[in-house]
Amino acid sequence: MSKIENALPKPKIELYSGKYFAACAVGGIIACGPTHTAVTPLDLVKTRRQVDPKLYKSNLSAWSMIYRAEGLRGVFFGWSPTFVGYCLQGGGKYGFYEVFKYFYGEKVFPGVSKTAIFLGASASAEFLADIALCPFEAVKVRMQTTLPPFANTMREGISKIVAKEGYAGLYKGLYPLWGRQIPYTMCKFATFETTVDKIYQTLGKPKSAYNGLQQTGVSFLGGYIAGIACAVISHPADVMVSKLNSDRKAGEGAGKAMSRIYGNIGFTGLWNGLPVRILMIGTLTAFQWLIYDSFKVALGLPTTGGH
Repeated sequence: MSKIENALPKPKIELYSGKYFAACAVGGIIACGPTHTAVTPLDLVKTRRQVDPKLYKSNLSAWSMIYRAEGLRGVFFGWSPTFVGYCLQGGGKYGFYEVFKYFYGEKVFPGVSKTAIFLGASASAEFLADIALCPFEAVKVRMQTTLPPFANTMREGISKIVAKEGYAGLYKGLYPLWGRQIPYTMCKFATFETTVDKIYQTLGKPKSAYNGLQQTGVSFLGGYIAGIACAVISHPADVMVSKLNSDRKAGEGAGKAMSRIYGNIGFTGLWNGLPVRILMIGTLTAFQWLIYDSFKVALGLPTTGGH
């Protein structure tokens, strides 16, 4: 055994045990909740420009206008549903991904290619995680895209939606959310795992030859590359989610609403705000993988990918 391997923390948690999967879920909460909240200013401007491209001349002018009118609170408007929603979603996404990756790869489809396992596991995990995210995403989008705001707090927003539309109103964006998030997460996890493998192949040494800090550096780079791919693939659905939550008429079916919205904005409109989303998602994904794998290293667990 190499000196590097001896220097890594010894696992205190048995791999693929219940405690292991629970630890991965906690890592996902830590990785996703705070990072999504930190980029709330980017998300705020992105969603408003998706709904109304003429609202601001540029991202910088938007932040300047918001800050002058409302201060720092205005720039971070919508942070509370973002934090709660993405803590729940992150825990589900990373935790269930590890569960399904092990279950599909080791138990159900042991002979299937790794890429197929990554895609299937991430799709299954995101399907479940979005059920937890959807109510908070609905509140966040309505708070951020309506002027004056639909609600000033998460609690007020939930109460207003439930009072007017029932609890079903919190889930009216679930299908387009799945349409955005499932391809996004499939791309995020499969691209990350594949990229990390390629990085170690390029470096010419196995992952075990590097210490925890070096491995998390690889995770950061792989995460950024994966984030760029995710942003492009999922952007049209992201625009549609914003539009649906802000511009869906009472009693209107999801398909009819999407057809009407597409008729108004066209194909070009589906790509509004892409550059800022690439910056946001690339940075977000890179830091999520860095935090997640750093958490695993701190527990003595192996980093993701490169096996």
